[in-house]
This record gives sequence, C-alpha cells and structure tokens, in this order.
Amino acid sequence: MTATARPRTPPGPAGPGRAASRPRPTALTPADFAEQARTQLPPDVWDFIAGGAGRERTLAANQAVFDAVRLRPRALPGIEEPDTSVEVLGSRWAVPVGIAPVAYHGLAHPDGECGTAAAAGRVGVPLVVSTFAGQLLERVAEAATAPLWLQLYWFREPGLTLGLARRAAAAGYRALVLTVDTPFTGRRLRDLRNGFEVPAHIGPVNLAGSAAAGAATPGAHSRLAFDRSLDWGAVARLRDESGLPVLAKGVLTASDAEAAVAAGVAGIIVSNHGGRQLDGAPATLDALPEVVAAVRGRCPVLLDGGVRGGTDVLAALALGARAVFVGRPALYALAAGGTEGVHRMLTLLAEEFADTMVLTGHATTDTINAATVVQPGPGRPAPDRSPG
Repeated sequence: MTATARPRTPPGPAGPGRAASRPRPTALTPADFAEQARTQLPPDVWDFIAGGAGRERTLAANQAVFDAVRLRPRALPGIEEPDTSVEVLGSRWAVPVGIAPVAYHGLAHPDGECGTAAAAGRVGVPLVVSTFAGQLLERVAEAATAPLWLQLYWFREPGLTLGLARRAAAAGYRALVLTVDTPFTGRRLRDLRNGFEVPAHIGPVNLAGSAAAGAATPGAHSRLAFDRSLDWGAVARLRDESGLPVLAKGVLTASDAEAAVAAGVAGIIVSNHGGRQLDGAPATLDALPEVVAAVRGRCPVLLDGGVRGGTDVLAALALGARAVFVGRPALYALAAGGTEGVHRMLTLLAEEFADTMVLTGHATTDTINAATVVQPGPGRPAPDRSPG
C-alpha cells in the first residue's frame, strides 16, 4: 500500500440546515498536536510516524519513565525570569531543546524540512536534518537561522556518506550525527501490516545511485543499503573529511559510551531511535545516568526519546543531559499547522520549561541537578553535569 496525501478540505460555511463548524481547539501540548495530526494524516502515514518496533514496549517505556518522575518544588524561589539558554558545542541554544532527525517531513506537510528549520530558527534551537530528508540539505540551510546538524547512516558506498559530510560542511552545518544503533531498521510491525511505501513524490533527494534505489520501502532498503561492517573508525573518517565535530546517536550503555569517547566523538546522544529499533531496549531516561557516569564529563551527553513537555526537559537535565531532542512532536505539529505549528509547539515547550525552572528554584540551567527530581525505585547517584 502506498501512502497518499489526504486533501485538507476547509469546512464549508454554515447555512440553512447546516450546523456551524466547531472550531478546532487550540493545541496546548504535544499530545494536542498529535491528536490534530492524526485527523490530518492517512492512517499508514500516521503509523509510520507514530509506530515503533516489535510490540512497542520501548516506545511506550520512553514516555512512561518520564511520567514516573516527580519534581521537587522550591518555595519562594525569588526568580523573575529564568535564563533558559544552554551552550552546546560552542553554540548558545535559547532552550535546551532541539529537533531530532526524522525522515521525510514532507509526509506531514508540504513545508517539509525547510518549514521545520524556519520554525526552529525563530525559537533559537537547532534542527538535526535526516539523511532521508525530502528536501535538499542546501535548501534547508537557506531556510535556517539556527544551527543545523546532519544525521548520517553509513552506506555500503562509503563515498556517498563522506560526500554528504562534505556537502554539510560546505552548506554551513555545525556538526554531524552518526547513527550507531542501526545496521538495519527494526521490525516495525505497523509498517509491515500496512505495506507502507513512501509516496512517489517524496524521496531521499540527497542520495543517489544504489543508496537511493528501493528507498520507498524503508525497512527492506536499509538491509540492502546500510553497511553492517561499520565500526568506530568512521568517527575519525567523518571528522577528517568534513572538519566538523561528530556525535554518536544511539548509545544506551556504559561500554558503548566508553567506546564512543575513545573514538573521539564530540558528543553522545542517548537514544533508542524513538523505540523503533530493538524492542525491549531501555527507555532513554533510564539509560541516561549510566551513560553520563561513564562519560565522566569528557563530552556533552544529550537525549532523545519520550520528551513531551517542559517538565521532561528539566528531568533529563537533572539526570545529566546537556539538552534534549524531540522528534515525533515536531512532525505532529508540522502536520497540524505547518511551519507555524512547529513554531507554536516549540514555543509552548520553552514556556513550560521556563515555568518549571522557576517552580523548582533554578534561575539558570547550570544549577539543575539530580536533587531536583525524585525517581521511583532504588536511588541513583547524582551524575556530574556534562560540559557544553
């Protein structure tokens, strides 16, 4: 089954015998955007974006662990306006939130990655552009006013991956993000049941040759195109080829964190691919303290997976993350309202984070630590905050 765009037909005017249309409620949370997106998208596209691997246990756990965290309030904090900004790899982000790499933003809205980049720039936060973007990475750079990073898979044609790295550097991208948990994509049962295919008018326009062949079926394509012999030596190759810092995305254990640091990464993103790879892998917030402890401040540690509000952002920072990324919420907001939808979603996240900082007694992000949160179960040692 090939996904097709669902036409967005505006409601007709009220008239005799016709009830007036009820206005769509204003979205106030990422969950609100998700509900609106579900009404806008064809069912198989919704499943492609919202679904996970296997029985979706890890997908569910990512949010459930955040939901179990309790925050410790501070009485009479005496804070007028907190400084929500954070420095990451030499760039100052307005809030410690970026947009994670997600394929084919054009599935959600014609504004695509350019619209997402424009919205992120207005808020002052970065976008990580996916290898499987539906718009040219140079075109996305033209729309951006905040830092861009490029996410990379390692293809069987290594020259293609290195060429993408060079293009990113030439277009002004600030960093590369090497995905290290994906020798092939996980078994995403919703897509298999739906027979999902990327529509013909959307494709991986930054790829060419055999790397692009068959990309309409993402799971099968990954098994043919991705190089399973990838090792940590790729970090140095990418850095030397592009001159850009390289982060490793998809680290969940201390041993992998040690290997990444030894390979010379500029940062680590604690990620389980949004629950789309190994079903049963730990939730990212559960894995975060172990990774932070292993890194010992040698590079910044970031997190994606399960972040759905400003309270979640603060919880992740309290457990040692320098910043977080959101993926699905950005696409839901894009589907619900295009560029303006993404801008509103990010603004709401920033506002809730600022409120949470005040209510927990933090005037700056640098003071947020493990004493701010209460977690169920055995206590965890307070991690040292990672540098920017």
